[in-house]
Amino acid sequence: MKNDIRLAITAGEPAGIGPDLLIKMAQRPRDSCWVAIADTGLLERSARRLGVTVEFDENFEAPSTAAGRLTVRHTALAEQENPGRLDVANVPYVLETLELAADGCLSGAFAGVVTGPVQKSVINDAGHPFSGHTEFFCDRAAVEDVVMLLVAGKLRVALATTHLPLAAVAAAITPGLLRRRIGILLAGLKTDFGLQDPEILVSGLNPHAGEGGHLGTEEVEIIGPVCEEFRLAGVRLTGPLPADTLFTPDLLGDADAVFAMYHNQGLPVLKHQSFGRAVNVTLGLPFVRTSVDHGTALDLAGSGDIDPGSFIEAVGLAEILAANR
Repeated sequence: MKNDIRLAITAGEPAGIGPDLLIKMAQRPRDSCWVAIADTGLLERSARRLGVTVEFDENFEAPSTAAGRLTVRHTALAEQENPGRLDVANVPYVLETLELAADGCLSGAFAGVVTGPVQKSVINDAGHPFSGHTEFFCDRAAVEDVVMLLVAGKLRVALATTHLPLAAVAAAITPGLLRRRIGILLAGLKTDFGLQDPEILVSGLNPHAGEGGHLGTEEVEIIGPVCEEFRLAGVRLTGPLPADTLFTPDLLGDADAVFAMYHNQGLPVLKHQSFGRAVNVTLGLPFVRTSVDHGTALDLAGSGDIDPGSFIEAVGLAEILAANR
């Protein structure tokens, strides 16, 4: 039952739209139990700016599911937020909310976490190396590896590499990495999405999937042989395919997921189709983690001119994945 599922919700960067999105979502009745991990004063001020009323409580034994009420695990800001203006002083607060959410999931207090958007630049400016939620939760959960998966309806796009400079991508694509991450994707499709015999399309790295080695050799030397290993093991896997034609209806067909080689190869197509309604999922963790498909939108913070659609989708998918587990 969804109402037996308890989720941690983080509000993300306090100067961004995450707190406002959380307040907007709190206006709706809920199917699962949420515990917001945030500064209660931050949420109160967000509600005032948006002109709505939300009551807050700390009833962690029975978190509220009622519209207009939100259970909060208070975590204090260092400095009061200024919507749209980043403050390195609040970076420890942002990281603490993520730590509390992850540790709560690891202890069994939560079935999963839904994360609001953070600002990577200010976290790094504060002296904390941070490439993203995906890598943060991987480290916090002490697992060997994870996979970033974006979901938009039936379209699922997983990434071989995530937040790397483009110049570093080719060197990062090794047989070991591909075996590991395709394996995590397969396990996630089965366990989290309930697909017992998933079909995966694997993209090449180079234009035209290397054109038989004339436009790059990664397909011939690395990607192709790993794909063949999975096929010989009975996995329904096609590739490496040219990325520029992979995302066409005829090729996608009944495929359950696409495995792209790098961030800007796979995600622009998905976000073009469903930006504001897509969900970021981290596969390979011992708990469910989903997130919005957008950033902090500092220019919209405090304005109320925001769409909680992706956050709502992220919560809904987290409920489904947690129920499947």
